[in-house]
Amino acid sequence: MNVNDICAALMFLGVVAYAILGGADFGSGVWDLLAGDAKRGAHLRSQIDRSIGPVWEANHVWLIYILVFMWTGFPTAFGAMMETLFVPWLLVGLGIVLRGGAFAFRKYSGSVREARLHGIVFATSSVVTPFFLGMIAGAIASGQVPADGNGDVWRSWTGPTSWVGGALAVLTVSFLAATFLAADAERGGRHRLAGTIGDRALWAGVVTGAVALVAAAAIELDPDAQTLADGLHTRGLPLVIASAVAGATTLVLLRRRRWAPARLTAVAAVGSIVVGWGVAQYDWILVDALTIDEAAGARSTMIGLIIVFAAAAVTAVPAMVWLFVLVNQDEWQTERH
Repeated sequence: MNVNDICAALMFLGVVAYAILGGADFGSGVWDLLAGDAKRGAHLRSQIDRSIGPVWEANHVWLIYILVFMWTGFPTAFGAMMETLFVPWLLVGLGIVLRGGAFAFRKYSGSVREARLHGIVFATSSVVTPFFLGMIAGAIASGQVPADGNGDVWRSWTGPTSWVGGALAVLTVSFLAATFLAADAERGGRHRLAGTIGDRALWAGVVTGAVALVAAAAIELDPDAQTLADGLHTRGLPLVIASAVAGATTLVLLRRRRWAPARLTAVAAVGSIVVGWGVAQYDWILVDALTIDEAAGARSTMIGLIIVFAAAAVTAVPAMVWLFVLVNQDEWQTERH
């Protein structure tokens, strides 16, 4: 593995982290949207605030990490991606900003009506943002981003693989978030709420699995996604199988109401399929357009990125890990009267 591959792997590490941590964050907003009116959804929304309140900003660090890493280490690919896919990226940025502002302002609303408005913006943005991130991933994976950045600004991200990516992104983050919320509610002593959320996680997992099977067929039929399909059949196949096994295990654990271990297997299921996508796509950074070596910057730049990553690994990462350790303690999840 050369220095370019190492930098690509480190960048993709951020993709996996954002898919899991940011995914659970976005998925909580999906359940906020489906919680019901102010009375029926009060307990669930309270749990959502308690679970994601301390970490939702920290989770977006991974998106910044990915973009900065790609901009610095693979500038040709970054430029092509941003030029061709500027519309969905614009919608993603708008969704992140609106979501964050609404989540913060809802707590300080002066009336129920104002709180509802902020809640609607927060929840809707929580659906829109992962959907368009999934469409962006689908566009890249199906070879719709040319090296010169002159791809069609509309058709490039509206093909079959992009729609599949968007739908799976929303379903996956919903499934992941529900398992997290059920475990948090159980740890906080809210057993009835944990059961309600856990049942939703079970059904979300069943639907996600069914859609994933349909998605596999759709990718096979998409003539632009043959590189991805071939990679999933070969290098990525063990990880696809691992994801399926972890997902099925999660469903069994949810059925048995074992929320804490279900959380771990759900993470394994999502992480495996995301890594499988990366392995299947290797060594393309923009499928059928630019390889990792073709898009890489100067060797000195790549070495500098590795050094910066090492420095962050011993400074910023431990602080983030400690934050999650604190938030997952029983004292944080227990109601205070």
